[in-house]
Amino acid sequence: MEILRKDKETSLRGMAYASMFGALTAVGAYIMIPLPPVPITMQTFFVSLAGALLGGYLGAMSQVVYILLGVIGLPVFAGGKAGAGVLLGPTGGYLIGFVVGAYAIGRMVSLKKRPGFLWLLLAMLVGHIFIYVLGIAQLMVVAKLSLAKGIAVGLTPTVPGGILKIIVAALICLKVRDHMRL
Repeated sequence: MEILRKDKETSLRGMAYASMFGALTAVGAYIMIPLPPVPITMQTFFVSLAGALLGGYLGAMSQVVYILLGVIGLPVFAGGKAGAGVLLGPTGGYLIGFVVGAYAIGRMVSLKKRPGFLWLLLAMLVGHIFIYVLGIAQLMVVAKLSLAKGIAVGLTPTVPGGILKIIVAALICLKVRDHMRL
């Protein structure tokens, strides 16, 4: 696993893109269906795009930016929540999963010189698996749920929209990737 950053990943343009995708993830938190305890949001759409378009390191950093905005008190988490306490709540695992998921998506995309639609779908699916494993694990601990109940409330309602978000994100990635310079 490559830990060292490349020049493009520390460029001013790369950092600006990472900040932009962090802000887009914050916007995605406000586009939601408020289901308790885990709302359905557009955040994973922007996580997918960040990983696929920026690569593993910058994709992950975009989500670190997003989380830091919320931790310092800006109301960027789902439902307008803010503060470090959200990271310890029932949805905190999903937020950490955004970082890991964006990194995984970016790393998988980088394995191919010019990934096609199916590879992008697979990479985004893998990223979403990381998001949901971490999210459901914390949801189960915090809310004291069984695995079946955790999956029922933390994954099942999101599947139809999640599939659509991944498909649209992959299509957008195919159209936009040639126009972005890092």
